Amino acid sequence: MDGDTDNQDTTPHRLRGKTAIVTGASRGIGLAIAHRLAAEGARVCLTARGVDGLAAAAAGFPDGTVVTVAGHADDAAHRAQVLDAVVREFGGLDILVNNAGINPVYGPLATLDLDAARKVFEVNVLATLAWTQAVLAHPGLGFAERRGAVINLSSVSGEVPAPGLGLYGISKAAVSHLTRTLAVELGPEVRVNAVAPAVVKTRFARALYEGREERVAAGYPLRRLGTPDDVAAAVAFLASADAGWITGQVLNLDGGLLNAGGLGERP
Repeated sequence: MDGDTDNQDTTPHRLRGKTAIVTGASRGIGLAIAHRLAAEGARVCLTARGVDGLAAAAAGFPDGTVVTVAGHADDAAHRAQVLDAVVREFGGLDILVNNAGINPVYGPLATLDLDAARKVFEVNVLATLAWTQAVLAHPGLGFAERRGAVINLSSVSGEVPAPGLGLYGISKAAVSHLTRTLAVELGPEVRVNAVAPAVVKTRFARALYEGREERVAAGYPLRRLGTPDDVAAAVAFLASADAGWITGQVLNLDGGLLNAGGLGERP
């Protein structure tokens, strides 16, 4: 018997034959999620704003496993274009990952620019709902008939107020409640869950830990920050049949941070 197991692929293949859309998938958490879903057997449509970024991201996947469509997550025409491409290329949809999100503002709510606040809610909250509505309504996807799974990206800053990130946290609290409400409304055909990360080492979150990572991580019982792969593994589980009796849940991915009593220096 061959005793060399070091190079064996231990990734489960729970999503063979499934198809997925991942928004905001050209880098960071979204790209890691797309890679994990593909590694588990799914074909994936990557969406993001930049054509070049999407092309570079897609180059890292095996041929025939991904398609890309560039556009803004909060644009109805873009959503329609994505769904038509999924029908054309994959024939239907099983998994929707609402990962796209923005945080262009930082500071106290008392002086917050309201136009920026509206944009945050358009992308983080309303687009999450709009994508879900769109996949349910599209006649060619068969999302409900295929017992689809929706996974939304929330944040631990939606659980506990975070200095400087008040509006972002409010938008993610809305995503969490949206998740629970949709789960009640869409069962039993469609499951809806969310993951709520603490600080994950991405370009998006770099300002929250850069130059002081060890100090920030000291507030986490696991003594490290999250990685995109940590989030991707949880999303793949929630998308799979292993989570077939789970809906309406918001899974905190925080290295134990909230149970330790807070958000450290930043959420």
